[in-house]
Amino acid sequence: MGRKLLLDKAHIEGIRYYDTYRSNGGYAAAEKALKSMGPEGVLEEVKKSGLRGRGGAGFPTGLKWSFIAKPEGVPRYLVCNADESEPGTFKDRYLMEFIPHLLIEGLLISSFALGANSAYIYIRGEYAWIPDILEQAIAEAKNKGWLGKNIMGTGFDLEIYVQRGAGAYICGEETALIESLEGKRGNPRIKPPFPAVKGLWMCPTVVNNVETLAAVVPIINIGGDEYIKYGTGKSTGTKLISACGNINKPGVYEIEMNISVEEFIYSDEYCGGIKNGKRLKACIPGGSSVPVLPANLLLKTAKGEARMMTYESLADGGFATGSMLGSGGFIVMDEDQCIVRNTLTFARFYHHESCGQCSPCREGTGWMKKVLQNIENGKGKMSDIDLLWDIQRKIEGNTICPLGDAAAWPVAAAIRHFRDEFEWHITHSDEALTRNFGLAHYADPLPVPEPAAV
Repeated sequence: MGRKLLLDKAHIEGIRYYDTYRSNGGYAAAEKALKSMGPEGVLEEVKKSGLRGRGGAGFPTGLKWSFIAKPEGVPRYLVCNADESEPGTFKDRYLMEFIPHLLIEGLLISSFALGANSAYIYIRGEYAWIPDILEQAIAEAKNKGWLGKNIMGTGFDLEIYVQRGAGAYICGEETALIESLEGKRGNPRIKPPFPAVKGLWMCPTVVNNVETLAAVVPIINIGGDEYIKYGTGKSTGTKLISACGNINKPGVYEIEMNISVEEFIYSDEYCGGIKNGKRLKACIPGGSSVPVLPANLLLKTAKGEARMMTYESLADGGFATGSMLGSGGFIVMDEDQCIVRNTLTFARFYHHESCGQCSPCREGTGWMKKVLQNIENGKGKMSDIDLLWDIQRKIEGNTICPLGDAAAWPVAAAIRHFRDEFEWHITHSDEALTRNFGLAHYADPLPVPEPAAV
């Protein structure tokens, strides 16, 4: 069994409430940080741990914290990005719903390290029931002296506020989130200036994901050097994975980042294999915005090595033969799934969620959706495939925020790896309306590269 740092106490009845959380070691890390470590000590421990942002980008957390500006007399803010709207991702919801005090404690320690006296949890509108859970946890923590003025006699003050979003995917981008938090339309800002210099109300701000902030608690408890042992290379610690699709055991799993993709999909400890005895066709390993991989490139890299559940291994080969760990939204597709239909579903989503600020994204996402609709509905032309490739190429890298990239990458990967399926849809338009292309050669073993001559 893999070791757990975030979900190790999730099974305990009543862990959602302060008394149970506290009696099982809760707030011990906060006590240690506030009373014996100091802000610099906490920052150094987080740097030492190698913790990378768990929201998708994977940027080193300690390094991000160190960028925050510290002008005299200007408040600093910590914002928790709980706008978990990436399709296929639901692990932050699990943390907030079942172990809210872990997030509160993580916010407390992180705010202390950053010198922030106000912290905000910006939560997606569709999580309608979770703000009440968070508000209750915040009230409990405040009643017990962990929030408010002069926390535990240390002279540190902190208030945490919960802000509901209105259900916009774009507000998962940190500057759009800040705009929304300020009461404006959630349009991303041009950077620089970065939030660490001018963020919320033009004050220095750090925006971190729910899982990232929760991970600060075990780091302080066990120390950065020990945290590194849970993982491999630059993928340190544990990672929450939202596993869904055609698997026997969908759910939220906490993994040490030293297991293979094959073990994660097929072992009884995790996904339990493909449902109904079907074969694996493809997988999107990090949420809908990362490139889809066919089975043969998912289980092994192009070099013939086992693909691991790490940031580095999943990205091995770049977008030509790799993908990304992203937010950990692990979507598994069996042999009966249609890649064209799946790509259309995502294109429709990104077109709907584009804020419209940048013309390549505003116009391009709509064009991609229309072209994919034509192919899926039996009205496609062979030239449409190259047209799709051209549109996504002109969107990628040409927008203020990464939503344009998020819309382009799935289309590019689908064409790159499954072009014959698109061609079949066009050349067999009537047949494609009644059945799917199937597994084809997507699970065939790849040729093993010859070793380089010495």
